[in-house]
This record gives sequence, C-alpha cells and structure tokens, in this order.
Amino acid sequence: MTNTVIWTIAIITVLGLLLALVLYLVAKKFKVEEDPRIDEVEKVMPGANCGGCGFAGCRAFSEAAVNSPDLEGIFCPVGGNDVMAKVASILGFEVKAKAPQVAVVRCNGTCEARPRVNEYDGFATCAVKAALYTGDTACAYGCLGCGDCVAACQFGALSMDPATGLPVVDEEKCTACGACVKACPKRIIELRPKGPRGMREVVSCMNKDKGPVAKKACANACIGCGLCEKTCTHAAITVEVNLAYIDPDKCKLCRECEAVCPTGAIHGVNFPKPLDKDAVKARIAERKKKAAEAAKAAAEAKAAEAALIAEAAKEDAHE
Repeated sequence: MTNTVIWTIAIITVLGLLLALVLYLVAKKFKVEEDPRIDEVEKVMPGANCGGCGFAGCRAFSEAAVNSPDLEGIFCPVGGNDVMAKVASILGFEVKAKAPQVAVVRCNGTCEARPRVNEYDGFATCAVKAALYTGDTACAYGCLGCGDCVAACQFGALSMDPATGLPVVDEEKCTACGACVKACPKRIIELRPKGPRGMREVVSCMNKDKGPVAKKACANACIGCGLCEKTCTHAAITVEVNLAYIDPDKCKLCRECEAVCPTGAIHGVNFPKPLDKDAVKARIAERKKKAAEAAKAAAEAKAAEAALIAEAAKEDAHE
C-alpha cells in the first residue's frame, strides 16, 4: 500500500514537471513581445475606461496609439488636448489640438410646451419606452424623460430637471465622452464644440415633421420655416427635412437667427447679455434696406449704361 502511494506521488510529480516544461517551452516559442510604450501611454491616460475614444478602454486606446503610424483619428475626449500632448510626446508624433466639446441636448419640449397624450406604466427606461411606442407626447422625436443618459454618464454631468422633464448638462463636469449620446434612443444629444468662451447657438429641436404638425405637438418646435437660413449671412444654417441645423464651424454668434426664430427653437448659450431681439431685428432691417438701395443703384447704373450704349449705337447708325 505504501509503495503504491509513493509511486503515485512520484508519477504525478514527474508528470507535473514534464507538463510545466512543455508549457514553458510553448510560452517561449509563442511569446509575443509587447511594446513597453503601451504601459507608458496607459500611465498618462485618465483611467476612466469610458469608451468615449471608440476603444474598449484606456489600455486598448494605448495599444492602438502605439501601433498606429500617427494619431490621426485617435483622441481621448476625457483627457483632452493635455493628455494627447503627453501621448504624442511619448510616441514622437504630432497631434492637432481639438476644440473642447460638450454634450448638448437638442430638445426643448418642456412639460408646458409638449402636452402629455399618453401615460406610460412600464419599465422606466428610454430604451424600453422607445421600443414600445413613440412616447408620452405627440412629438415622436423628443426626449422620453426616463434618464438613460443620466445613468450612462460616469462623471455626474447629467441630471433630470423635474420642472421641464428634460436632462440638464453640467458643462464643468462633462468630458464629452459620448456615453449619453449612445444611450439616447431618440438621438437628441450630440457633442458640439463649446465655442469661444462657451458661447454657441443651437437648434433645440429634432422634429422633422412639417411645420403645422410639429407646432401642434410642441410649442417650442422648429417648424422649418427657413427664416433663420435666409437671415444668416455666414451660410451657417441649413434646413433639411423641415429641420434647421447650425454648423458650429461657420456660426459667427451674431444671434440674428435666434432673434428671428418664430418659435424660440434656437437657443443662445452662455452669452454674457440677454438677447435684445428688437435691436437685432432693427440691425437686420437696416442691412436689408442698404442692400436694397445698393441693388437699386446698381440696377439704375446698369440701365443708364445700357441707355448710353443704345444711344451710341443710334449715332453710329445715322453716320
């Protein structure tokens, strides 16, 4: 009995040693050398692992940055330009600074502006509600109000306003990671440049219905009238599928679009002074008047020139 136990232990020990040796040789044979710069890059990352960069986490981001020929298309929204400068220094790359971004809620359908037509009594998430029907109001494009975006934010930058039923973004906490954008089934949240000193103009509506239908569903809806597009002298506004959109790269923050919008769908954010609509409309009227006078003068000059040419032609004919 004793010999059997001893032999069993000996065989198991030898077998274990042999297997360990095989594993060691296999590991040596198929060992993948990892670039030490990956660890260096990961150390300067914020460690949020939010996925806002498009990768699974900070480690995956670091691997992609090290294995990429440049940093084009690779950016950490949480760390921003400071972190990217450190990453570029480690890898010997150049990186272009990006304008800081912030999450923007493109819905202003408050409880007063958007009357409730349905009562939802199911699981309180926007994803479930959106899968079941269009929402509690007649607007099929607006915020559903269950706060999926708030739950998705890892930085406490979003909260639901009980008075309006809409999410509110704390710009000081927002890292532009994009988690709220992905969480919203209605796609009413987008990342936009913060703008100079945080100022920007935004169309706070996503309703693509025709004007009367959109207006009936929400008093604050964009009705696609095109007044803002016609007024803008910087070609910053386009109206497509009954909805206006402001290009932040072209917008000069003149606030003229905000002044002429008949429903108040265009919002100016973080401007130091309240909008004086009358003063802005007077400025627009004066500009249009001068443009009309200039066009009239040009037309008269052209007509006078045509008359002189005709008169000269007559004299040549008489000769």
